[in-house]
Amino acid sequence: MAESEPVTVVVPVGEKRGCPEDEKDDAPSKKPKFESDHENGGPPQQDEMGEPEGDASDGEEDGDTFADMMKHGLTELDVGILKYVSDHEGFSGVLKERYSDFVVHEINKSGKIVHLDDLSVPAEAEEAQEPEQQPKECDLLTEEQKKQLGELQLFKNKEGNVSIEVLDDSKEKRTLVHKAIKNQFSGLETKTEEREGQKFIVAYHAAGKKALAAPRKHFWPKNRGSFCHFVLYKENKDTMDAINVLSKFLRLRPNMFSYMGTKDKRAITVQEIAVLKITAERLAHLNKCLMNLKLGNFCYKNHPLKLGELQGNHFTVVIRNITGTDEQVDQAMTSLKQTGFINYYGMQRFGTTAVPTHHVGRAILKNDWNEVMDLILKPRPGAEKEFLVRCREEWAKTQDPEAALKKLPNKRCVEGQLLRGLSMYGKKNIVTAFGLIPRNNRLMYIHSYQSRVWNTMVSRRIEAFGLKAVKGDLVLKGTTAHVLSAEEAESYSIHDIVMPLPGFDVIYPTHHIGEGYRELLTADGLDIDNMRHKVKDYSLAGAYRRVLIRPTDVSWEVINYDDPRVSLVHSDFEKLENKPAPVFNKEGKYRALRMEFSLPPSTYATMAIREVLKLDTSIKKQTQLNTTWFN
Repeated sequence: MAESEPVTVVVPVGEKRGCPEDEKDDAPSKKPKFESDHENGGPPQQDEMGEPEGDASDGEEDGDTFADMMKHGLTELDVGILKYVSDHEGFSGVLKERYSDFVVHEINKSGKIVHLDDLSVPAEAEEAQEPEQQPKECDLLTEEQKKQLGELQLFKNKEGNVSIEVLDDSKEKRTLVHKAIKNQFSGLETKTEEREGQKFIVAYHAAGKKALAAPRKHFWPKNRGSFCHFVLYKENKDTMDAINVLSKFLRLRPNMFSYMGTKDKRAITVQEIAVLKITAERLAHLNKCLMNLKLGNFCYKNHPLKLGELQGNHFTVVIRNITGTDEQVDQAMTSLKQTGFINYYGMQRFGTTAVPTHHVGRAILKNDWNEVMDLILKPRPGAEKEFLVRCREEWAKTQDPEAALKKLPNKRCVEGQLLRGLSMYGKKNIVTAFGLIPRNNRLMYIHSYQSRVWNTMVSRRIEAFGLKAVKGDLVLKGTTAHVLSAEEAESYSIHDIVMPLPGFDVIYPTHHIGEGYRELLTADGLDIDNMRHKVKDYSLAGAYRRVLIRPTDVSWEVINYDDPRVSLVHSDFEKLENKPAPVFNKEGKYRALRMEFSLPPSTYATMAIREVLKLDTSIKKQTQLNTTWFN
């Protein structure tokens, strides 16, 4: 369990994770929960790398700028990630050199790994609609009009619209043409215009407020399930971005969609989505115009999906340019398969800037709202987007929320939402102003603090007692935590042991690590016996989390290749397109480790990879190492 030398690994930057406002994991519960049964990875919440909470950036930053910013970022030591469970020698490699090197398939609530393998519309869905209700669309549009509309749908029409003259002018005929365009060309809106006494139907792309308009009522058979479930395949796009794209094309509000967990941006991911009363045919039409997204495996059901319902995620990870020998690789992967890894909260949980999210969380729990405001808005070391730098400088100079807000082109960021609240309610009502930030984002801060405490105490627990159950440890019996006696400890293993996240409704180990919780919170100015907050949302019930996780379905192979630009994983979409699987040259000059494993919800794939390579997964450390690696 000794620490190893740092090794070179490329970690992607600028990933963003969505924050669904109704995510149930963020609701303070009256009873303590066993976290791995209820969370899907961690934020803005959860990501496949742990899923969870909150990367701040929308896109890729300039390399030098990002490296400068990361000089002031966190390392694993800062958030309590200190120990390893195995004693094998670490080796270096390049992680996520391409987003296709990280592939995530959701494991649904029935335990099935989700794949995209069928783009067809189910026959029963087409037959369900009563014949007399179906407009006869086939003869309404000419082939030339269909071509023009198709180009408009794909943004290839420079005019921005298509005008169709209605020769047989009647309201019924116009209605049929309107429906034909909308049903056959998803994402297009229509209107009727009169020009020199002649009626024209004008088709154009829905955008802006029109994209959020309430969906038009369509006939929906009573014997068809109200929700169309489908598989979403996406590349290099996070779940909420994908949902927003679908919403605009279908003219729906994003909350019409439901899902079981959010997925990483810089990856290929496959997951289930459900949408209310949208036909499989309309969804399938979107495949013509979507970039980096594909929809398929359609079916109708009577229920939506719920966050946290999934059983986990299956990962296929490629680590390129590995330096370890085959023997080292086998030793590391065998340890991962047999023993597992420490179930730390990954670095994604704590933010990527010079002001860690857990510092803000600590200030919230201390009810120090001036400190909360200061941490979020004050100038900070390291490079940031220029508009944020100007905003922070204005705030530091004037303390005027309206003046600082004017420096932001996008008011929806956390800083913008807080400043808007301060301009509405004043600096003497920071609690209310802070409430304008979406609830999920607000709770992210206090969950980050809990995570840092948990990581720190687990490291101390491993340091003190190693990988065996001891007197005073906690195990779960059902949903209730139980303290082990010395005799009971003999019949339990480290894989049974849980540790609490601090809260008002959990118990703590009775050995000295339990007292360590009290000492740590006291040093942070908090009372472990009073974790209820004046603001109910910020009261922490606590939770229990397993100390070690043993992945399932673990397999691996070392492969040789010559072209670093070639994908080393055969994706679902490539299979649908009948593209050949990657062919590996046994004499290739590069070596890569391709590993597969499945993890339960609320666990971080980066922490499993960390155990294999013996590396510091913080972006700060990887930025330093990668600068050395590539220069």
